[in-house]
Amino acid sequence: MRRAVNDTIIAIDGPAGAGKSTLAKTLAARLGYLYIDTGAMYRALALKALRQRLPLDGAETLRRLARRTRVRLDRTARGTLRVRLDGRDVTRAIRRPAVTRAASVISQDAGVRAWMVRAQRQLGRRGRVVIEGRDTTTVVFPRARHRFYLDASLDARARRRMQDLRRAGVRASLRAVMEDVRRRDRRDRTRQASPLRRAPGAVRIETTRATRRQTLARLLRAIES
Repeated sequence: MRRAVNDTIIAIDGPAGAGKSTLAKTLAARLGYLYIDTGAMYRALALKALRQRLPLDGAETLRRLARRTRVRLDRTARGTLRVRLDGRDVTRAIRRPAVTRAASVISQDAGVRAWMVRAQRQLGRRGRVVIEGRDTTTVVFPRARHRFYLDASLDARARRRMQDLRRAGVRASLRAVMEDVRRRDRRDRTRQASPLRRAPGAVRIETTRATRRQTLARLLRAIES
């Protein structure tokens, strides 16, 4: 049965560092929509796996863990996102580099991704959401009316990632960050389960030289038109 088009779901995909998170968060606040950070959901599961010292390449172990896990996304009065793992706030803990790397590994598993897709669809079932990730336009909500693919050069994306790390108090060289982003790109684009790609009909937006304000304005124009 063909899914109906949902006019109140805005889906944004793209590689690491393309600007998805900041723009999706800002757009959701502007429209009064719920912001769904799919990356945060994978990070939360990865954090739980690390805390329990589970093998990140153990498919069945990870799938059992996912079935016993509750990830909740809440918007605060200020419009910021709070991530709760089994009832506990892990908003800051999931941003550590080790968790980022672990999330990139566990997201390759088809069973984990299937569990995540169900959870994400449940969050967005009522509409009025802005969701961003790697497969939101191709798998999670392929019938969303508004679908975007954000992209930028590797250098620009690595520099943005490095700035994010520095704001979090983590020091890293541009060379190391660029290599990490390159590895994440390779994993995202070559995995068998829901690889990163631009969905047919998704509006591609290049963000290499664009400011956040310029990109936001372009997104809003596309939505309003």
